[in-house]
Formats: sequence, C-alpha cells, structure tokens
Amino acid sequence: MTHVAGEQPQGLRRGVVGFNGVLFQSITFMAPAIATALSIPAGIAFSGGGATLSVLLALVASLLAAVSIGQLSRHMPTAGSFYTYVSNGLHPAVGFLVGWGFLLGILVGGPFLALQMGFIVAGTTNSEWGWSTSLWWVWTVLVCLLVFWLGYRGIRTSTEAGVLLGAFEILVFVALSLTLIWQAGSDNTLAVFGTKYANNSDYPGFSGVIVGSIYTILAFIGFEEAAPIAEEAHEPQRNVNRAIIYSCLGIGLFYLLNTYASSVSYGPSKMTGFVGAGDSNPWQNLLARNAWGTFGFVIVFLALINSVIANQNAANNSSTRTMFSMGRIRLLPPQFGRLTRGSPVLALIVQLVVSIGLAIWLGNQYDPYTGFVILATILVDIFAPMYILLNIACLAYFWRFRRAEFNWLLHGVIPVLGAIAFIPAFCAGAGIPVFSFISTLPHPLSYAGPAAGIWMLVGIVYLIVLLVTRPGRITETKQVFAEES
Repeated sequence: MTHVAGEQPQGLRRGVVGFNGVLFQSITFMAPAIATALSIPAGIAFSGGGATLSVLLALVASLLAAVSIGQLSRHMPTAGSFYTYVSNGLHPAVGFLVGWGFLLGILVGGPFLALQMGFIVAGTTNSEWGWSTSLWWVWTVLVCLLVFWLGYRGIRTSTEAGVLLGAFEILVFVALSLTLIWQAGSDNTLAVFGTKYANNSDYPGFSGVIVGSIYTILAFIGFEEAAPIAEEAHEPQRNVNRAIIYSCLGIGLFYLLNTYASSVSYGPSKMTGFVGAGDSNPWQNLLARNAWGTFGFVIVFLALINSVIANQNAANNSSTRTMFSMGRIRLLPPQFGRLTRGSPVLALIVQLVVSIGLAIWLGNQYDPYTGFVILATILVDIFAPMYILLNIACLAYFWRFRRAEFNWLLHGVIPVLGAIAFIPAFCAGAGIPVFSFISTLPHPLSYAGPAAGIWMLVGIVYLIVLLVTRPGRITETKQVFAEES
C-alpha cells in the first residue's frame, strides 16, 4: 500500500471533529426521519405488510458491510475512503471505478434530498394554507443554499449542526413510534416479520419483500459516511470504525421500531396503500395527527424538515471531501484539491449547481416525488455494487497484506456474507431478473439502471484513457493521506 503522511500541499484540518460529530456524520447522512417517512414507504408499496422483514434483511446486509468497511477504515483513514480501500484491497483500476461510481452517488444525493424538501414543504403549505404546490422549487433552492453556507463555514460548524439536528429527529420519531405501538394494543403482532402480509398482487410474498428492500437499503445508505471525514476526525482509526458500526446498528433498530409501529397502527393487510395515505405523507398527515393531534402534525413536519437539512449537510461534507481527494491526486481537475479557509470551495460550488439544476429539471420533467424515487433507485444501483466490492476488498486486503491480523470471522465469513446479501437488491434495482423472486421496476423507475450503467461506461472509457496516457494517476488512488496507528 502506498502510504503518504503529512506530504499533501494542502491538508484538511486534522483532529477537529470529535466522536459525536463523526457518529452523526453517518447518522444524519442516513436521514433517519426522512428515510422512515419517505424511503421505506416507497418500498412498502411493493412489500406491503412484509415491510418489517424488508428492513430486517437490509439491516443484516448493511451491518455486514459496516463491519468490513470499519475494518478497512482502521488502517486507511483518508478522505478517499471507498476508492482507497478497494484500490489497496483489490486493484487501483477497480478502485478508480468505485471512486467514479461514488462520485455519481454523492452528486445525485444533493438533488435527491433537495427534491424531498421541495415536495414536503410545498405539500404541507398547500394542504394547510392553500399555497401553490408549484412553489416546491423555492424550498429546493433554499435548502441547497443553506447547506452550501454550512459547508463554507467549515467541517466543525457543519458536524456540530449535524449532532443537534440528528438528535432532534430521532427523539421525535422514537416517541411517536412508541405511542403508536401502545395505541395499537391487541393489534400488535409478530406476523409482520414474515411474508404473511406481503400481499402486493404484482409482487407477492418474498418477491415484494426483496423489491421493497431496494428502498430500505436506500434508508441505510450513509452509515459509511464517517469515512470521508477521517482526515479531520479525532483518533480516526478508532472513531471512524465505531461510528460506522454504531450508526448502522442503532439506526437499523430505529427503522425496525418505526416500520413495526406503522404496520400495526395502519394495519398490515392494508400497507400497500400506506405510501399514498395522508396525501403521500402518511407519517406526518396521518399517524402523527392520529397519535398527537395538531401538535403531532407540527412536530413531525419540523422533524422532517430538520432531517432533510441534516442529511444534505452530511452529504455535502462527504461529496466535497471526495471531490477534494480526487482533485488532490488529479483524477479530477487539480482545482478541486485546493482549500479556501479549510474548505474545498470548488467542490461546494459544483455540488450546489448540480443539486439545484438536476432537482429542478427532474421535478419539472416528471414531478418532485417521482424525481426523488428515480434518484433513490440510482443511489441503490450505485451503492449496492460498491458495498459488494468493499466486502471483497476487506477479505483481500487482510489476506494479502495483513495476514497476521486475519480473522476468519471478521475478514472472511462476514465479508463473503455481506457481498452475497446485496446481490438481490442490486439486481432488482438494476432491472436484472436473474432470480425468480425479482421483478422488473415500472416506468420511469426502470430508467435508473441504464442511467447508472451509462455513467459507469463513461468511467471505463476515462479509465482506459488514463491507463494509456497517465497510469500514475490510477496508482495514486492507493494513497492514504493520514498517519496510521
């Protein structure tokens, strides 16, 4: 492994983010409130009352990947994160393609979140005060500008904001879910952890559970996002690993609690209609009102707005650090590798422009919610294969380079199971019906797989050009720009 310590011309600020900031970087990237209210319900349309099982499967798969990523982060604390891990564990060319895919994922993350802000606020202001839903783009632009400002202020400001925002949304939804479970009384049942209520006629039984898991995996994307801020973390070899695993497990249990509560409250046999209930915002307009009245409606609305801001703030941190790291080794123009006041400003500007531009285009081409679901599917199509490769890279890295530390459970069994666990969701999201229980996605969600495929084809062409003209740049994906303990 090529190892560089303290040699970069411009360095990120070392040790300025404590464990809480690192932990909530992952937690807020997962956007627990928004994932509960929007991402998981999008999957419930397919899984019906089997949604809790979809969450459980996604938790197991994500936790396996979290262990592998955490093990790699202990030895490679770097803003390059994903691509550096794979470059060292497998091959720099594969690492480059992971970095290229990750770049799409983090760029798409901005407009994905901005669209959520648009239709949540527009829908609420329309139903309560009659404001036009055509104003959704105003809220989309405003949240993009806010997170740009937080990013420009620096990593300490943005991560401190993430801790406060993340804690608020979690407390609100835990309290609401416990209230719903208590109110359900005799309707509480463990049958929702099986396929009994997976009753979508087009996706019956386990087929619906698997397709539903596409959007449940989306809810978990982000547990690994402590990794890109490793160079700015205090004790990164210890804290990044802990943050990745704790965030995945903790928020996974949070999702299980919330999905179970919604199922027994709404009725497991009716769950295929849950996503459209309450004007397509069932947690805010239906469950919260039923449980807590007007207060519930208001507090959940605030929690959802809070969740979007926190998520986009965390996504901004990850995307800009990744673009910075790629600029630093000249996989992107070197201007991306320069800092202003400790922040990668060019990356911030690019993320701002992409977020606003793509969000407004998709929102007008279809509608904000459909645009959100299309981007959600692209995210899964990109992250699922990256999780597979990261699991394989963990096994290969410890077997090839750290044989004395190799543990058959941590570095053998868990990575293999983790890689296998993401294959069905990836095939379902990409529209590859290789298993009998996988069905193709409807239009326009079916565009997601080809869109991700085209991006990766461009990346392959770029890789070939670099290998022929500047092979050293591919090799530099192995560099770690922080000292290893």
